[in-house]
Amino acid sequence: MHIIILGAGQVGGTLAKDLEGEDNEITLVDISRTRLEELHHHLDIRTICGEAAHPDVLAKAGAEDTDLLIAVTNSDETNMIACQIAWLLFKIPTKIARVRDPSYLNNKDKLFNKEVDGFLAVDQVISPEQVVTDHIFKLIQYPGALQVLDFAKGLVRLVAVKAYYGGPLVGNALATLRQHIPNVDTRVAAIFRQGKPIVPLGSTVIEANDEVFFIAERNDITKVISELQKLEDPYKKIMIAGGGHIGAGLARMLEAEGCQVKVIERNRDNARRLSAELNGTVINSDAADQDMLTEENIEDMDVFIAVTNNDAANIMSSMLAKKLGGRKVMALINRPEYVDLAQSSEIDIAISPQMATIGSLLAYIRQGDVATVYSLRRGAAEAIETIAHGDSHTSRVVGRKIEELKLPRGTTIGAIVRGEPGKEIVLMAHDNIVIESDDHIILFLVDKKYIHDVERMFQVDPTFM
Repeated sequence: MHIIILGAGQVGGTLAKDLEGEDNEITLVDISRTRLEELHHHLDIRTICGEAAHPDVLAKAGAEDTDLLIAVTNSDETNMIACQIAWLLFKIPTKIARVRDPSYLNNKDKLFNKEVDGFLAVDQVISPEQVVTDHIFKLIQYPGALQVLDFAKGLVRLVAVKAYYGGPLVGNALATLRQHIPNVDTRVAAIFRQGKPIVPLGSTVIEANDEVFFIAERNDITKVISELQKLEDPYKKIMIAGGGHIGAGLARMLEAEGCQVKVIERNRDNARRLSAELNGTVINSDAADQDMLTEENIEDMDVFIAVTNNDAANIMSSMLAKKLGGRKVMALINRPEYVDLAQSSEIDIAISPQMATIGSLLAYIRQGDVATVYSLRRGAAEAIETIAHGDSHTSRVVGRKIEELKLPRGTTIGAIVRGEPGKEIVLMAHDNIVIESDDHIILFLVDKKYIHDVERMFQVDPTFM
């Protein structure tokens, strides 16, 4: 696939790194020659220095032979105009634009609707701020979870949890899980122990500090978490550092759920505006001010969430909040090299907006009928929802039991969603289940280098018998 990425910032650069080793022909466009040289030095990609929306720059980038254009510059307007020009002049079939301003997002049904005259030629809009806001909101819904990922429009969720001493399943084999919670059907998709993947078998014994990825229906998530760690009380008192798009959006969602929210915003004008919009307390201060945190009773907060646009401020304020007695702290961290460092300190959850966003893009890059993709473990692993097509003569999976499938190394099937919209049923991936055409298959790959093997496995091949 020939892909043009417009914008070599954190999202564009991370995406280029993620796709570079997958037999894609990638051209990266940015106005910063220094940034392009830095990436070109480490990656086998083509780079073009110039304005992303200029027709001559797009032509130089090879737009006439491009399959996919991904516009992720820092300018909403540049991204949208680039997609429009890419369609009008070069007929690029698939165009994705990062759009962040709520004034555009609130009108996207009209702006990007092909049925409306004068629509903008954007096939998919991604909003990193909204993706991150939703991601954090799910973490608050399920205390103790490290990640919560939706499949089949939320019918099924993949959840990452760290196992702790005191969890009933810790020290026991996975096969005993059914005995512990007999009325819940769940499947462990992967286990990471000291950073290394372990293929989950019935005989696998869960150890303390294992990172366990399990899949279950939405209503059963809390019951499974309780098997791996002592169940935390619901989060109700929440302090948010940063009143930008993420902080303000998260505050609104949490207030709608009945949470008590305090927002710390350094900019006086933004603080005044938020104070008029929100029911909770808005504090005009530096989030790393120890006296302020003490005065605002940080020790009574269930969660402290730092989502300013400054990594250092997020890290330092979160560490300080933890030191002063905050129950759980989360920090938004843009620079990938800081994420592992931060999470190995007092910070409970380090959130990477790049990893959260890239899954939205990968669904358009993966071959076959792919509905959802999540990039996990700093891009090393993936969770995928793909749709099976064909029959036993044209498909390597349809008409076969799960135990008969020759899955690539380190790949597990977690669940199957079957049935027409509104009447779906969720089937956990037990060995005797036979895959049918139109089933939504949810897979976990501990090593994404096998992604092409998975893609080939689910593609319809008329010559296959």
